[in-house]
Amino acid sequence: MLAPSRRLTTADLLPAITAVVADEPDLIANMANISALIFEAMPDLNWAGFYLWKEGQLVLGPFQGRMACTRIPLGKGVCGTVAQERVTRIVPDVHDFPGHIACDAASASEIVVPVLAGNTLLGVLDIDSPRKNRFTQADRIMLEAIVHELVRAVAP
Repeated sequence: MLAPSRRLTTADLLPAITAVVADEPDLIANMANISALIFEAMPDLNWAGFYLWKEGQLVLGPFQGRMACTRIPLGKGVCGTVAQERVTRIVPDVHDFPGHIACDAASASEIVVPVLAGNTLLGVLDIDSPRKNRFTQADRIMLEAIVHELVRAVAP
């Protein structure tokens, strides 16, 4: 798959990701490309990437953006909460989220999607913005579809 020849938009995102992961079964490679595509296509982001579920905690995976927390315990912060509850969360203002972990002080809002292969937690997709109220239900639907494409590509 060749890299896009123009800057992607949000409308291009799902078809581009579907094409990129179609013939690649490696989880890390796909997460890296998905992070890059999301970071390019979605405006007003300061972080887009994945945390992988390893040995009872989330561990930093492929991402684009500013430096990030390396490990997140289950149930801690937005990512740890999503890993525990296995449900997407949109947080309009991260400063109002109990137990928010400020990996980047510039982050103001966040959306986190669990990455599940059946009942098995592979990790989470985490997207941060320096703008409050950045994420919508349309973003949730699109990001959940992206995660579905990722899991479909890597699941045996």
